[in-house]
Amino acid sequence: MFDRLSAYAPRALAVLRIIAALLFIAHGTQKLLGFPATDMSPPVFSIFWFAAIIEIVTGVLIAIGFFTRPAAFIASGTMAFAYFIVHAPMNFFPVNNGGDAAILFCFVFLYLVFAGPGAWSVNKQ
Repeated sequence: MFDRLSAYAPRALAVLRIIAALLFIAHGTQKLLGFPATDMSPPVFSIFWFAAIIEIVTGVLIAIGFFTRPAAFIASGTMAFAYFIVHAPMNFFPVNNGGDAAILFCFVFLYLVFAGPGAWSVNKQ
């Protein structure tokens, strides 16, 4: 049974890539455009503003599967940086410091660096 499921691995990878990227874009638009609604409005050229730009640009590239590996590498590094600079100082446990999404994004994007975009991408592996 599991052998038959392996045939769908490239499509499952593509679904993971697209959904993770769309969520990543939403984090960027929330910071930069206030959508979805938030109280956060970072000053232009602040570290959070740059993070939002990276989230939107790399998120779009990853979603469409264009330069997926370099974009995922940058996105992964951004999330590692965000976790250790913003979240980790608040509390040791990711569930308590709000950094669980940053960790998850970091490792999903790190996986994409090695796995590539999967199916349904502008650039084929």
